Amino acid sequence: MKLPIFIADAFTARAFRGNPAAVCLLENKLDEDLHQQIAREMNLSETAFIRKLHPTDNFTESSCFGLRWFTPASEVPLCGHATLASAAVLFHERKNVNSTLTFVTLSGELKARRAEDGIVLDLPLYPAHPQDFHEVEDLIKTAIGDTLVQDIRYSPDTRKLLVRLSDTYDRSFLENLKVNTGNLPQVENTGKVKGLILTLKGEPGGQTQAFDFYSRYFAPWVGVAEDPVTGSAHTVLSSYWSQQLGKREMCAFQCSTRGGELEISLRPDGRVDIRGGAAVVVEGTLTA
Repeated sequence: MKLPIFIADAFTARAFRGNPAAVCLLENKLDEDLHQQIAREMNLSETAFIRKLHPTDNFTESSCFGLRWFTPASEVPLCGHATLASAAVLFHERKNVNSTLTFVTLSGELKARRAEDGIVLDLPLYPAHPQDFHEVEDLIKTAIGDTLVQDIRYSPDTRKLLVRLSDTYDRSFLENLKVNTGNLPQVENTGKVKGLILTLKGEPGGQTQAFDFYSRYFAPWVGVAEDPVTGSAHTVLSSYWSQQLGKREMCAFQCSTRGGELEISLRPDGRVDIRGGAAVVVEGTLTA
């Protein structure tokens, strides 16, 4: 069996930044267990599998495909950066002729459309509700010790815990913060939390580009200690910061070592457009 496979760096215009995802093009049905085996072999935070929905479809002319995402440990219901990477492979490597692609996924239909300076993802927008500190105190203390916390929210749709750090901190504090993820699955083992978002209010631009908010994202529950740039986390962050800042158009930066920029626009239909670049860095053939 030979499968076309790519690696694309998402939410960046330059190679070796942003978040890398593997993208596998499936001409035919793949044995179920092979999805997870390939994702484990690629050993990136996500491996995406694009499949044709009808035998007569092809990757250059069709506009609707099936899409699944796997971490090295498990399948996940939503992955923004691997969706962006998938659209980039179809648009740039397979020269897909359509301006908008539709992906049928576990999170419903997701659309990716061409835009100047990148690709726009049409994603769900998930609310985050106030969360009692004492219920999650052990998790937060394990992760960040005595770091000052300003707000805590929980997103039941995504099972993500959003922890806003004190406004007294700046971007460099978040970037350099040592986060202990190793013990989190033992501390929080109820299944309620599958991802931890740390976020911080942005700062005025000055000499550098102004961002409305910063974040980092940790998901050791699904085998990802820290994710470089996370579209799914921004389906929650966009909802939260739009309310906090009174803005529907925002620019965000995820402060991982690789770093990534996301342009956010809340839509009238209650969803969110997230725009980012993508750079395809590897093209090859998977042999199994």
